Amino acid sequence: MIDETYGAAEMTDPLIAAMTRAVAGLRLAHEEGQVVAARGGALDVAGLTEAARLGDRVEGRAGGLAIQGEVIRVTAAGVHVLPEGGTEGLSLGTRLRLVPPPPFCPDDSWIGRTIDPDGRPLDGRPLLPGPVARDLDAVPPPARSRRPLGARIETGHAVFDTLLPIARGQRIGLFAGSGVGKSTLLAGLARSMAADVVVIGLVGERGREVRHFTDDVMGPEGMKRSVVIAATSDRAPQVRRRAARAATAVAEHFRAQGRQVLLIIDSVTRFAEAHREIAVAAGEAAGLRGFPASTPSALAALCERAGPGCAGEGDITAIYAVLVAGSDMEEPVADWLRGLLDGHVVLDRGIAERGRFPAVDLVRSVSRSLPDVADAAENRMIAEARRLLGTYDRVETMVRAGLYTPGTDPEVDAAVAAWPALDRFAGLVGQRSASESFAALRAALETRAGGSVRPDPTR
Repeated sequence: MIDETYGAAEMTDPLIAAMTRAVAGLRLAHEEGQVVAARGGALDVAGLTEAARLGDRVEGRAGGLAIQGEVIRVTAAGVHVLPEGGTEGLSLGTRLRLVPPPPFCPDDSWIGRTIDPDGRPLDGRPLLPGPVARDLDAVPPPARSRRPLGARIETGHAVFDTLLPIARGQRIGLFAGSGVGKSTLLAGLARSMAADVVVIGLVGERGREVRHFTDDVMGPEGMKRSVVIAATSDRAPQVRRRAARAATAVAEHFRAQGRQVLLIIDSVTRFAEAHREIAVAAGEAAGLRGFPASTPSALAALCERAGPGCAGEGDITAIYAVLVAGSDMEEPVADWLRGLLDGHVVLDRGIAERGRFPAVDLVRSVSRSLPDVADAAENRMIAEARRLLGTYDRVETMVRAGLYTPGTDPEVDAAVAAWPALDRFAGLVGQRSASESFAALRAALETRAGGSVRPDPTR
């Protein structure tokens, strides 16, 4: 029966085709196996060896409890299944039937919706699949066929319009600990960056935060051009891992149409942690800080799918949130991602605590779209600002302690004079254009010619 939200006038050919595909996907017969062992949170199932493939699903009932899981290992003796929920009441001999993974078919009608990694709605409204199924583990476009990075994207944040520009098709990492304004910054970029469609993958987020993000942080205006794929922290690791891959598949759907897509994954660290849980459960040996050897390749396979498309396609500009415990930029996931991405933005707790937003550490952050996306005059300003900021960072402790004597070093004098204005510039949000941001940067740099060398009292 068609939901009442679909009137007769809306029963178009694409809708009927989508309904037909959904019905055609129903299976009347399934292979069955039975549980022969349960250990370490995983199940050994016999009887499915000939039919099961990695990634297939199983389902059944035990003591009135619905059992669902994913095949993560196949051997001659049987298959290894990782359940997606509780297994209370399960016993040896519990029968499980094999079901193929549901097709994931993004559609333009998904814009404005909140969806789970299997393409099911999370917002209580009906949702039908699109015309074409997409592989959640699709290979990236051929390297030689991809277009180069495009023009600079205006973001509404002065620091990203100048010192850390984001180009069309660029992939950057947002490295941050907890409580430094990461989510607020991501939402601000999602609302203000120039893009046709915004795809947001919430991986392992708290349940309360999903609704808060969509209803309050993004709001109705932000959701008008957005698709949110969410898997909360209580979901099984395979579901959380699928969330990042499903969000990327949705972004690929819109890129194939020639659209400019902004993809935000919060966070890719939780994707790596989910992959670790699955790989270890499948028998892979744990390595550096518990991450198995397959983790770097899993991260690369995910991140390489974003970026510029081939001829006739659009671009996926991607922002990956990277959680760094204790601001440790050398922890494995952060270290791997710095080598994979086209730039990294570091949020600093000390900057956040003194009230500057966004709390970007300009000295430790870099955009690899430079110098190509800026002209000669802009690159000179960027180089001068980075030189002054680097100099001030080097002598800040001496200046604050009163150990530096003004006039000793002209370069240090210029850096100390310019620092307050440059710091205020880094917190400018709501700029109307990149030219306006560069005008503000020019004004900040002009303070290096004079002024007091005393440290800023708010520092």
